[in-house]
Amino acid sequence: MKIGNLEIEGFAALAPMAGVADRAFRELCADFGSAYCVSEMVSAKGISYHSKKSAQLMEISERERPCGVQLFGSEPDTMAFAAEFSLKYSPDFIDINMGCPVPKVNSIGCGCQLMTDPELCRRIVEAVSSAVDIPVTVKIRKGIDDDHINAKAVAQACEAGGAKAVAVHGRTRAQMYKPYADWNIIREVKEAVRIPVIGNGDVETAADAARLLEETGCDMVMVGRGAMGNPWIFSEINAYLSEGVVLASPTLSERMNIMCRHIEKLCEYKGEDVGMREARKHIAWYIKGLHGAAALRNDAGRLRTLDEFYSLIKRVMLTQE
Repeated sequence: MKIGNLEIEGFAALAPMAGVADRAFRELCADFGSAYCVSEMVSAKGISYHSKKSAQLMEISERERPCGVQLFGSEPDTMAFAAEFSLKYSPDFIDINMGCPVPKVNSIGCGCQLMTDPELCRRIVEAVSSAVDIPVTVKIRKGIDDDHINAKAVAQACEAGGAKAVAVHGRTRAQMYKPYADWNIIREVKEAVRIPVIGNGDVETAADAARLLEETGCDMVMVGRGAMGNPWIFSEINAYLSEGVVLASPTLSERMNIMCRHIEKLCEYKGEDVGMREARKHIAWYIKGLHGAAALRNDAGRLRTLDEFYSLIKRVMLTQE
């Protein structure tokens, strides 16, 4: 697949998840074969105010490429400024968030709220595309609710504005992340535009990825929650779709080693204090389904140091014997 002049290899990309898809997690998913990654969403206004946090969110390492910076905002000029500013971090593309369902983002006219005004969506994409010399992509949803399903119209508006690809999450804003995603809307968007369409929603296995591609005709799949505590899903998808091979799930020891790599990088990049606080949710995802997982999750929620984390890993190994 090509996004503008950017060659993308592979079948599945990592979704831009706030509070989850940070640099440590993106690198890990890239190691397992994610076709590309996208940063956590960055506030365009935050960039215009020279926010230190916004700058940190845009840091990209060579290990995770190709990788884009995702921006959110509602003002074309501000979005254009933010996109141009982000070039100092050398992203491979700019992604515009038009799909976040979180109330605090939508209440300021950003995220999925933008889908209520396709013409504004077009103007934002046009402004950003004019400001940078790298491809611009967009992430959208089915619509804001069941009475306002307009993914096709928004995708067409974004294409008219210069977007080089669009990722479609098959749920409305009102649905958040439940019930099941509607893959039919992904097919409808694919039939309505000429640019690549990336399908998103309920891809939790390699078989899910294959079915989404077959049922919708989309060009690639995007994995979000299916990768949490399960970054090896990308290698499973690639093996299944390229060779028809079903990879064995990692052993418990392998899973703990992967988790260890992840949490150590998290602490390296953010410091042990912040890193361990953020690690707690990841650990809960990695140990999901294990014997005694509820008690282990409770203990993980109190971890403060890497030494305590290593002790927890030893307990996990002992409790599964």
